[in-house]
Amino acid sequence: MYKPFKGKKLLKILGIIFASVLLLIFLVHFFYSTFPEKTKKTNANILTVEGWLPAPALENVKNEFQHEGYDKLIITGLNSPKNYYQVSMNGYLIFYPNIKSTRTQADDFHIIEVNAFSELGGEGRAHFNFFVNNSLVGDFFASKQKKKYAIRWKGKLEDIDSVMIQFDNDRVSNRGDRNLYVKEIIIDHKIIIPYLYNSVYDIGLLDGKNKIINNFSSNAEETRNELIRIGVDSSRILAIPGEGTYINRTLKSAITLRDWLISSKIKVRGINMISFGPHARRKWMIYSIILGKDYNVGIISFPDFNKPDFLENIIIELREFFGLVYYWIILIFY
Repeated sequence: MYKPFKGKKLLKILGIIFASVLLLIFLVHFFYSTFPEKTKKTNANILTVEGWLPAPALENVKNEFQHEGYDKLIITGLNSPKNYYQVSMNGYLIFYPNIKSTRTQADDFHIIEVNAFSELGGEGRAHFNFFVNNSLVGDFFASKQKKKYAIRWKGKLEDIDSVMIQFDNDRVSNRGDRNLYVKEIIIDHKIIIPYLYNSVYDIGLLDGKNKIINNFSSNAEETRNELIRIGVDSSRILAIPGEGTYINRTLKSAITLRDWLISSKIKVRGINMISFGPHARRKWMIYSIILGKDYNVGIISFPDFNKPDFLENIIIELREFFGLVYYWIILIFY
């Protein structure tokens, strides 16, 4: 016969669960969290970094590469999934339609759409403003589902000089990295203008100082271009992108690097990797296992550029801790 828990017994069980959670948080924060901040370098002639690092981090990458005697800087990353451009920092993705002479009139209305989605949903949705010829014509919160966001515009199509998508709420939180993905703009349901070769990414204030020409199809190539722009020798940087994926992207990048090293037969004395914040430990474990005993792998960990508050930091560390356990399990099969 079923007997319900008595009140005291239920409170005792809840108390044990609560105490266990607090203990786990304590262990993760005061023991696990100290490791990712430590650097464990090896004697290396190859430096590697992932292509989705924030722009301020690239100065650290440049200094490490130029002052520590490396032969090559390898940028890993992923090809843009299904031709969507990752707008990863506040700024403007600017399209130049370059529409030739048409029969449209100054008082004609047109539908202009942007094909986009947000990496996060709910309160983490990416927000963007929609400009035509520097005039604000609409704004949207993007959903996680790929869809088209439309505005009506009045005028002659050949008078459209630019269409701008301004991403303005970039943030990294315990839920993840808030990013906006844009594939193309579509005019009157028939003129399709993809971001590749038809747009630039102006990071920040439209002052032209941080403008990236979108003539590449991976974040590895984008980061390579940016490092060259800030002064790194182009002949010593390689971009090695893998196939686009939103799951296990560090694992996919490690596999792509391993396959490239095998096929290229490049002489490798050792490989140092750069990472920022608590992701360093997970990255070091993944690359060490995937690259195997044939390569000495070291880690260089810089402090996270994002400065979360105490509670947010605890959540991030818990997420990284369970992520480490997750990868430890799936890497058994590699």
